[in-house]
Amino acid sequence: QDQAAALEAFRQQICECTRCPLGQTRQRFVFGDGDPGAGILFVGEGPGEEEDRQGLPFVGAAGQLLTKIIEAMKMRRDQVYICNAVKCRPPNNRTPAPEELAACAPYLERQIEIISPRIICVLGRTAAQALLQLDSPLNAMRGRLHQYRGIPVVVTYHPAALLRHAEWKRQTWEDVKWLRREYDGTEL
Repeated sequence: QDQAAALEAFRQQICECTRCPLGQTRQRFVFGDGDPGAGILFVGEGPGEEEDRQGLPFVGAAGQLLTKIIEAMKMRRDQVYICNAVKCRPPNNRTPAPEELAACAPYLERQIEIISPRIICVLGRTAAQALLQLDSPLNAMRGRLHQYRGIPVVVTYHPAALLRHAEWKRQTWEDVKWLRREYDGTEL
C-alpha cells in the first residue's frame, strides 16, 4: 500500500480523537507533515498555539528554526517527515501529561510503521522519554545512538529550547551533523 494513502487513511481514522482531555480543548488535530516515505523522521513534543491554529506541526517560531536546521543539513523540509508525540495542543503549551502521551503513543507508533524511516531524530526530553520509554535527562540521552524497533534514534534539543538557550545551538549542530552522517554518510 502506498505510504501517502496509508498515512491519509490513518489520519482520517484518528483525527476526531477524544481519548484524552486534549481532544476537548484543541482547535485542530495536528497529525504530521512532510514526505510520507521520508528517510528521516523528526518527532517533537506536541503542537503549540500556531500549530493548533493551522493544523500543521512546527509552523511557529520553533518550526521556522527547525526548517533552518533541516536546510543546514542540506535538505528541504518536504524531504523529511515531522510529527509530534501528542497530536493536540496542551493548554498554555504545558508539557503533555504522561496519560496524554500514553493515549497518543499508538498513533505515533503507527505513523512510524507507515513511514518506515531509516533514522529518527527526537526533539527534546519529553518526546525522547515518550518514544524511547526512558526516564533519563536529555543530556544523558544525547550523544548516543538509541534504537526504536530496530530504527536508529538520535536525540537532540527541541528548537523551542534553542530559542531560549542559544548556547545549546552548537551541541544541536553536532547532533544534526551526526544524524546526517548516520543517515547517508554526508559530511556537513
